[in-house]
Amino acid sequence: MNVAHNLESAAFHFPEKVAVIEGDRKVSFAEFDRDANRIAAAMVGAGAQPGDHIALCAPNSYQWLVFYFGALKVGSVAVTFSHSMMQDELLKVLEDCKPKIMLVADEKMDDLKKCRIQSYPELIVSDSGDIPYARFVEKGTSGFPTVQRHRHDTAAILYTGGTTGTSKGAMLSHENLQTSLFNVARNERSTEHDRALCFLPLNHVFAQVHIMHSTVLSGGGLVIQGSFDLERVLEAIDRHQATKFYAVPTVYIRLLEVPNLREKIRSIRYCFSAAASMATEVVREWKTQTGLNIYEAYGMTESASMVTYNHYYRHVIGSVGTPANLVEVEIRDFEGNVLQQGEKGEICICGPNITKGYLNNPEETKSAFWGDWFRSGDIGVIDEDGYLYIVDRLKDMIITGGENVYSREIEEILYGRPEIMECAVVGLPDREYGERVTAFIVPQKYQQIEPAALKTYLKSRLAGFKIPKEYVTVDELPKSNAGKVLKREIKKLYI
Repeated sequence: MNVAHNLESAAFHFPEKVAVIEGDRKVSFAEFDRDANRIAAAMVGAGAQPGDHIALCAPNSYQWLVFYFGALKVGSVAVTFSHSMMQDELLKVLEDCKPKIMLVADEKMDDLKKCRIQSYPELIVSDSGDIPYARFVEKGTSGFPTVQRHRHDTAAILYTGGTTGTSKGAMLSHENLQTSLFNVARNERSTEHDRALCFLPLNHVFAQVHIMHSTVLSGGGLVIQGSFDLERVLEAIDRHQATKFYAVPTVYIRLLEVPNLREKIRSIRYCFSAAASMATEVVREWKTQTGLNIYEAYGMTESASMVTYNHYYRHVIGSVGTPANLVEVEIRDFEGNVLQQGEKGEICICGPNITKGYLNNPEETKSAFWGDWFRSGDIGVIDEDGYLYIVDRLKDMIITGGENVYSREIEEILYGRPEIMECAVVGLPDREYGERVTAFIVPQKYQQIEPAALKTYLKSRLAGFKIPKEYVTVDELPKSNAGKVLKREIKKLYI
């Protein structure tokens, strides 16, 4: 097994079809596959072997895609992490994964030179590195035979954490990836006629597996952008007639402010949100303005993306759906006992999509599992129809005066207020209560936040201990590259 065969299959069945669009450039599947072969041959010429780590630390680009699939074709392991990492973060990752070859963004070269350790990486591919990308491609040939690997061999390592904690390299096997990307393509009814817009970072599991891998499998086209820019996104949807739109909640909130939104995204048939929980009020407003559902799933880096999916045929607003094919989900208490339907507890997952563990980190790996069951760290509940609902992150649970408070419950209600654009509820240290429930709010344009009015609004909907004691107005909330609100960073700023 080798997930790179999906690219070869698409090139065999749809050789002339557009596979990647980047700016004004359009690349066919046949060209994409040939370029990946050249990179693979060049990597072997540079000494790369099956199992070696090939690192990618660069923004979204066609080069990134070719380098990634080239590494897979060799049988090497594609190690991906954010190009926005600071020098100390980068050093820790390099010490952990020890890549043989590395694709680096030019702007990261100064940081890389300062933290280059021992002989890792042995070769840097970058215009200002050991060898320019264009010259590296020329060293290879287009007829490289993809190396077969065992289904349990590691295909990719994705680093989690960074600005949200200590980075850990989740090892995903060829089977892990193939399971999830197939589940995505099947559940989303993906076909060769689709064009998916991807401006989310490819080092993240959402873009890498859910968007990129599943699009290649289905023979669809991938419209690549380096980052989110509202005008460029709308222009790309219209110019390239994109049919699938993937984003995080923040992006959907911003788009809802765009005049004549329905007309500007008329080619879109399917919308999906991930990386953070979507407020039901935003989903309803999107449906009203565009006529489209915002579909959601539940997943994480360690599950190679999809765990559950909220269906085409019975889409339930507020839920993240039912388990995907071959994936099992249980709700357990904090001692590992399985809970009954309707009871809140930790979401635990078992299936061929689950990581084998964290690179060089047996202690973290051991603590993440109960036997074969992966502990997600999320609090959830399953209803009588088998639909999963995310209550909160275990680490985001606030304990105030001995009571457990789930921040998402409060955030959902706050999103019902017209003056609120975004919000995040966290627990700040409190001498009397242990933690003080605090709401950080980004107001809508020209709107003011009145704490007294919000307290009155919440009193009729929540128990008294859940109502925030403070309401802090901010211009923006700190977020990761994948669009997750970084509650730990909020706490750092105000503690």
